[in-house]
Amino acid sequence: MSTDTTAPNADQPAESSNDTGDSPEAKPNFMRLFGRYLTEANSVMVTVYSLLLAFLIGAILLIVSDEYVRSTYTYFFARPQDALSASWYLVRDSYLALFEGAILNLNTLDRYSTGTAEFGDLLRPLSETLTYATPLIFTGLAVGLAFRAGLFNIGAQGQMIFGMLGALIVGFALDLPAVIHLPLAIIAGAVAGAAFGAVPGVLKATTGAHEVISSIMLNNIAGLFLVWAIGTGFLHSETKTDLITKPVDASAVMPKLLSGLSESLRVNWALLLGIAAAVFTWWLLSRSTFGFRIRAVGFNEHASATAGMRIGSTYTTTMAVAGGLAGLAGAALSLGVGSAGITTNTALEYGFDGITVALLGRANPGGIVGAALLFGALKAGALSAQPDVPVDISTLLQATIVLFIAAPALVKAILHLRTPRGGLVTLEAKGW
Repeated sequence: MSTDTTAPNADQPAESSNDTGDSPEAKPNFMRLFGRYLTEANSVMVTVYSLLLAFLIGAILLIVSDEYVRSTYTYFFARPQDALSASWYLVRDSYLALFEGAILNLNTLDRYSTGTAEFGDLLRPLSETLTYATPLIFTGLAVGLAFRAGLFNIGAQGQMIFGMLGALIVGFALDLPAVIHLPLAIIAGAVAGAAFGAVPGVLKATTGAHEVISSIMLNNIAGLFLVWAIGTGFLHSETKTDLITKPVDASAVMPKLLSGLSESLRVNWALLLGIAAAVFTWWLLSRSTFGFRIRAVGFNEHASATAGMRIGSTYTTTMAVAGGLAGLAGAALSLGVGSAGITTNTALEYGFDGITVALLGRANPGGIVGAALLFGALKAGALSAQPDVPVDISTLLQATIVLFIAAPALVKAILHLRTPRGGLVTLEAKGW
């Protein structure tokens, strides 16, 4: 009787019974996947590459616009090092000035290390960045929320103006304790913005009027109304002849976050309110029934109507909530940096910049906060770096970033990226 005992082939390695996946062969797989991710036109990499391309284009335009640097290129082939060196130092110094004006001034850091500067001086650039970013958080959320319902809320500027006026009126017209006065003024700003924001939603639901047309016309109405309102005896300052309103009472002023360090640090509690609004918007979209209805209507309004959802009601409510968020931006301005009185320039372009913030943040609340911080840094840095850096460089960078974010196919074509599984992801509003 014979027993079949087959010996293992020496040319074939025996299988390991305790393969944990930690073999050297497993590591290149991860690197390959990571490399594929970097060369793919997914939403994260498109955003990153958009930022890099924007700063590259900004560098080129800085070089082209500088007279001295341009002159070095007239003899480039004779002495190329002159042109390259001048270009490098111009771009380096310009972007360093933006960084120092927005995040940390290195000269102030040196003075602080030697004891000739206060800690509050060290935080001033960051405080300015947060101050400029705060209204952008609210207006970015206002635009982003409407995007999720398939709506393009261009009217955040007008909604913010009405929120600014609503908070201002309650802020100086009532005599209340601070614990009641400040929350009431904030609520007034949100309600005023919501009422103004609901108008294009109602028009779309009842008449089919496109929200882009109606909201952009309402922006003009709000801007002209602000000019008229400031000139009235009810709102106009009693001590100044300039076109400025009365100041709000001290009980309605947003407390400063870092007043214990320095009174010159302008960032206030509105920043915390903006973060809370972002958390609320995330919860609304991700965890609430109303948020599910918003996302369903934005994805396919016809299927949502077939499922029994009221499309017109969703449009109206969404635009009202979006207007309330933009109204909070106005309240943050009139009760914060504009508490001494607002002018026609107090609102600036925060409402329109909110569109770019929402695009860069992909209509995601967390992304919107990050985009608002970036744009706030660009604005603070550009204003601080004058006259060494043209103030328009901030607007240029913002516009270029939005151009690439809104056109991922352009980024894909420039960098020869691969199409991600599922195709390119873009933000779209219905009805175009």
